[in-house]
Amino acid sequence: MRAYWSERAKTFDDAFGHGILSPDEFRARQKPIRDTLGAKPLRVLELACGTGEITKLIHDLGHDVTALDFSEAMLDVARAKHAGKPRLRFLLADAENTMEPDECYDAIICRHLVWTLLEPEPTFREWKRLLTPGGKLVVYDGDWSKPTSVGRIAASLVAAIDRFFGADPYYDGSLSERHAEIIRALPFAGGLHYEALAQMLEDAGFVSVSRISHAPIAKAQRRTANLRNRLRTHVYRRFILTASRPMEMQTGSD
Repeated sequence: MRAYWSERAKTFDDAFGHGILSPDEFRARQKPIRDTLGAKPLRVLELACGTGEITKLIHDLGHDVTALDFSEAMLDVARAKHAGKPRLRFLLADAENTMEPDECYDAIICRHLVWTLLEPEPTFREWKRLLTPGGKLVVYDGDWSKPTSVGRIAASLVAAIDRFFGADPYYDGSLSERHAEIIRALPFAGGLHYEALAQMLEDAGFVSVSRISHAPIAKAQRRTANLRNRLRTHVYRRFILTASRPMEMQTGSD
């Protein structure tokens, strides 16, 4: 898995859905973070930061950001993109076992990470450990295992465009079969669904689990995308999930 993402690092932002391509998309992706975290500057851990696209969303809101990834190649791109910025550090580490101290972050944010987890249940307990009481979790993800009913039609039209005009060289490209192999080997091979993920997070001790629609992001993407990429926004079911670590009860007497 590390080799796959490392090989994609140099062209990752060119693949539709990874690079943030317009101000409208930037604002649509940033809004759930702003609404969930509030205006006060926080200590935020971004997991699987990749090339640093979501890092910019978080950092521009004034937060202190630690952007973590297990691919040095991805981090090299992200560091170059954000060179010289204050309140930002990059960390080579595993999102499933960060080795960071207890209760050292006010929020954790990740995009398209949960579907890749090898051991989801202990990982969610690890994330809860990292958060301060009341700390927030924001997850951008989706069910990448199979298209929706509408998505099957959209995917067929994308395939027809690929046959007529040639395949998109940046949309997984020659690594697409390896991408499929990775999915088949993962716990969420059958699909990552909001309802199941919400239950797993509650079992790990998170509270106030809620869903935010991904539709405004897809709508913003379609404003500037070509036909092939507009169709891609309809293929899979995507969601944004937020949750909190409980506020621990104070014990003892005054």
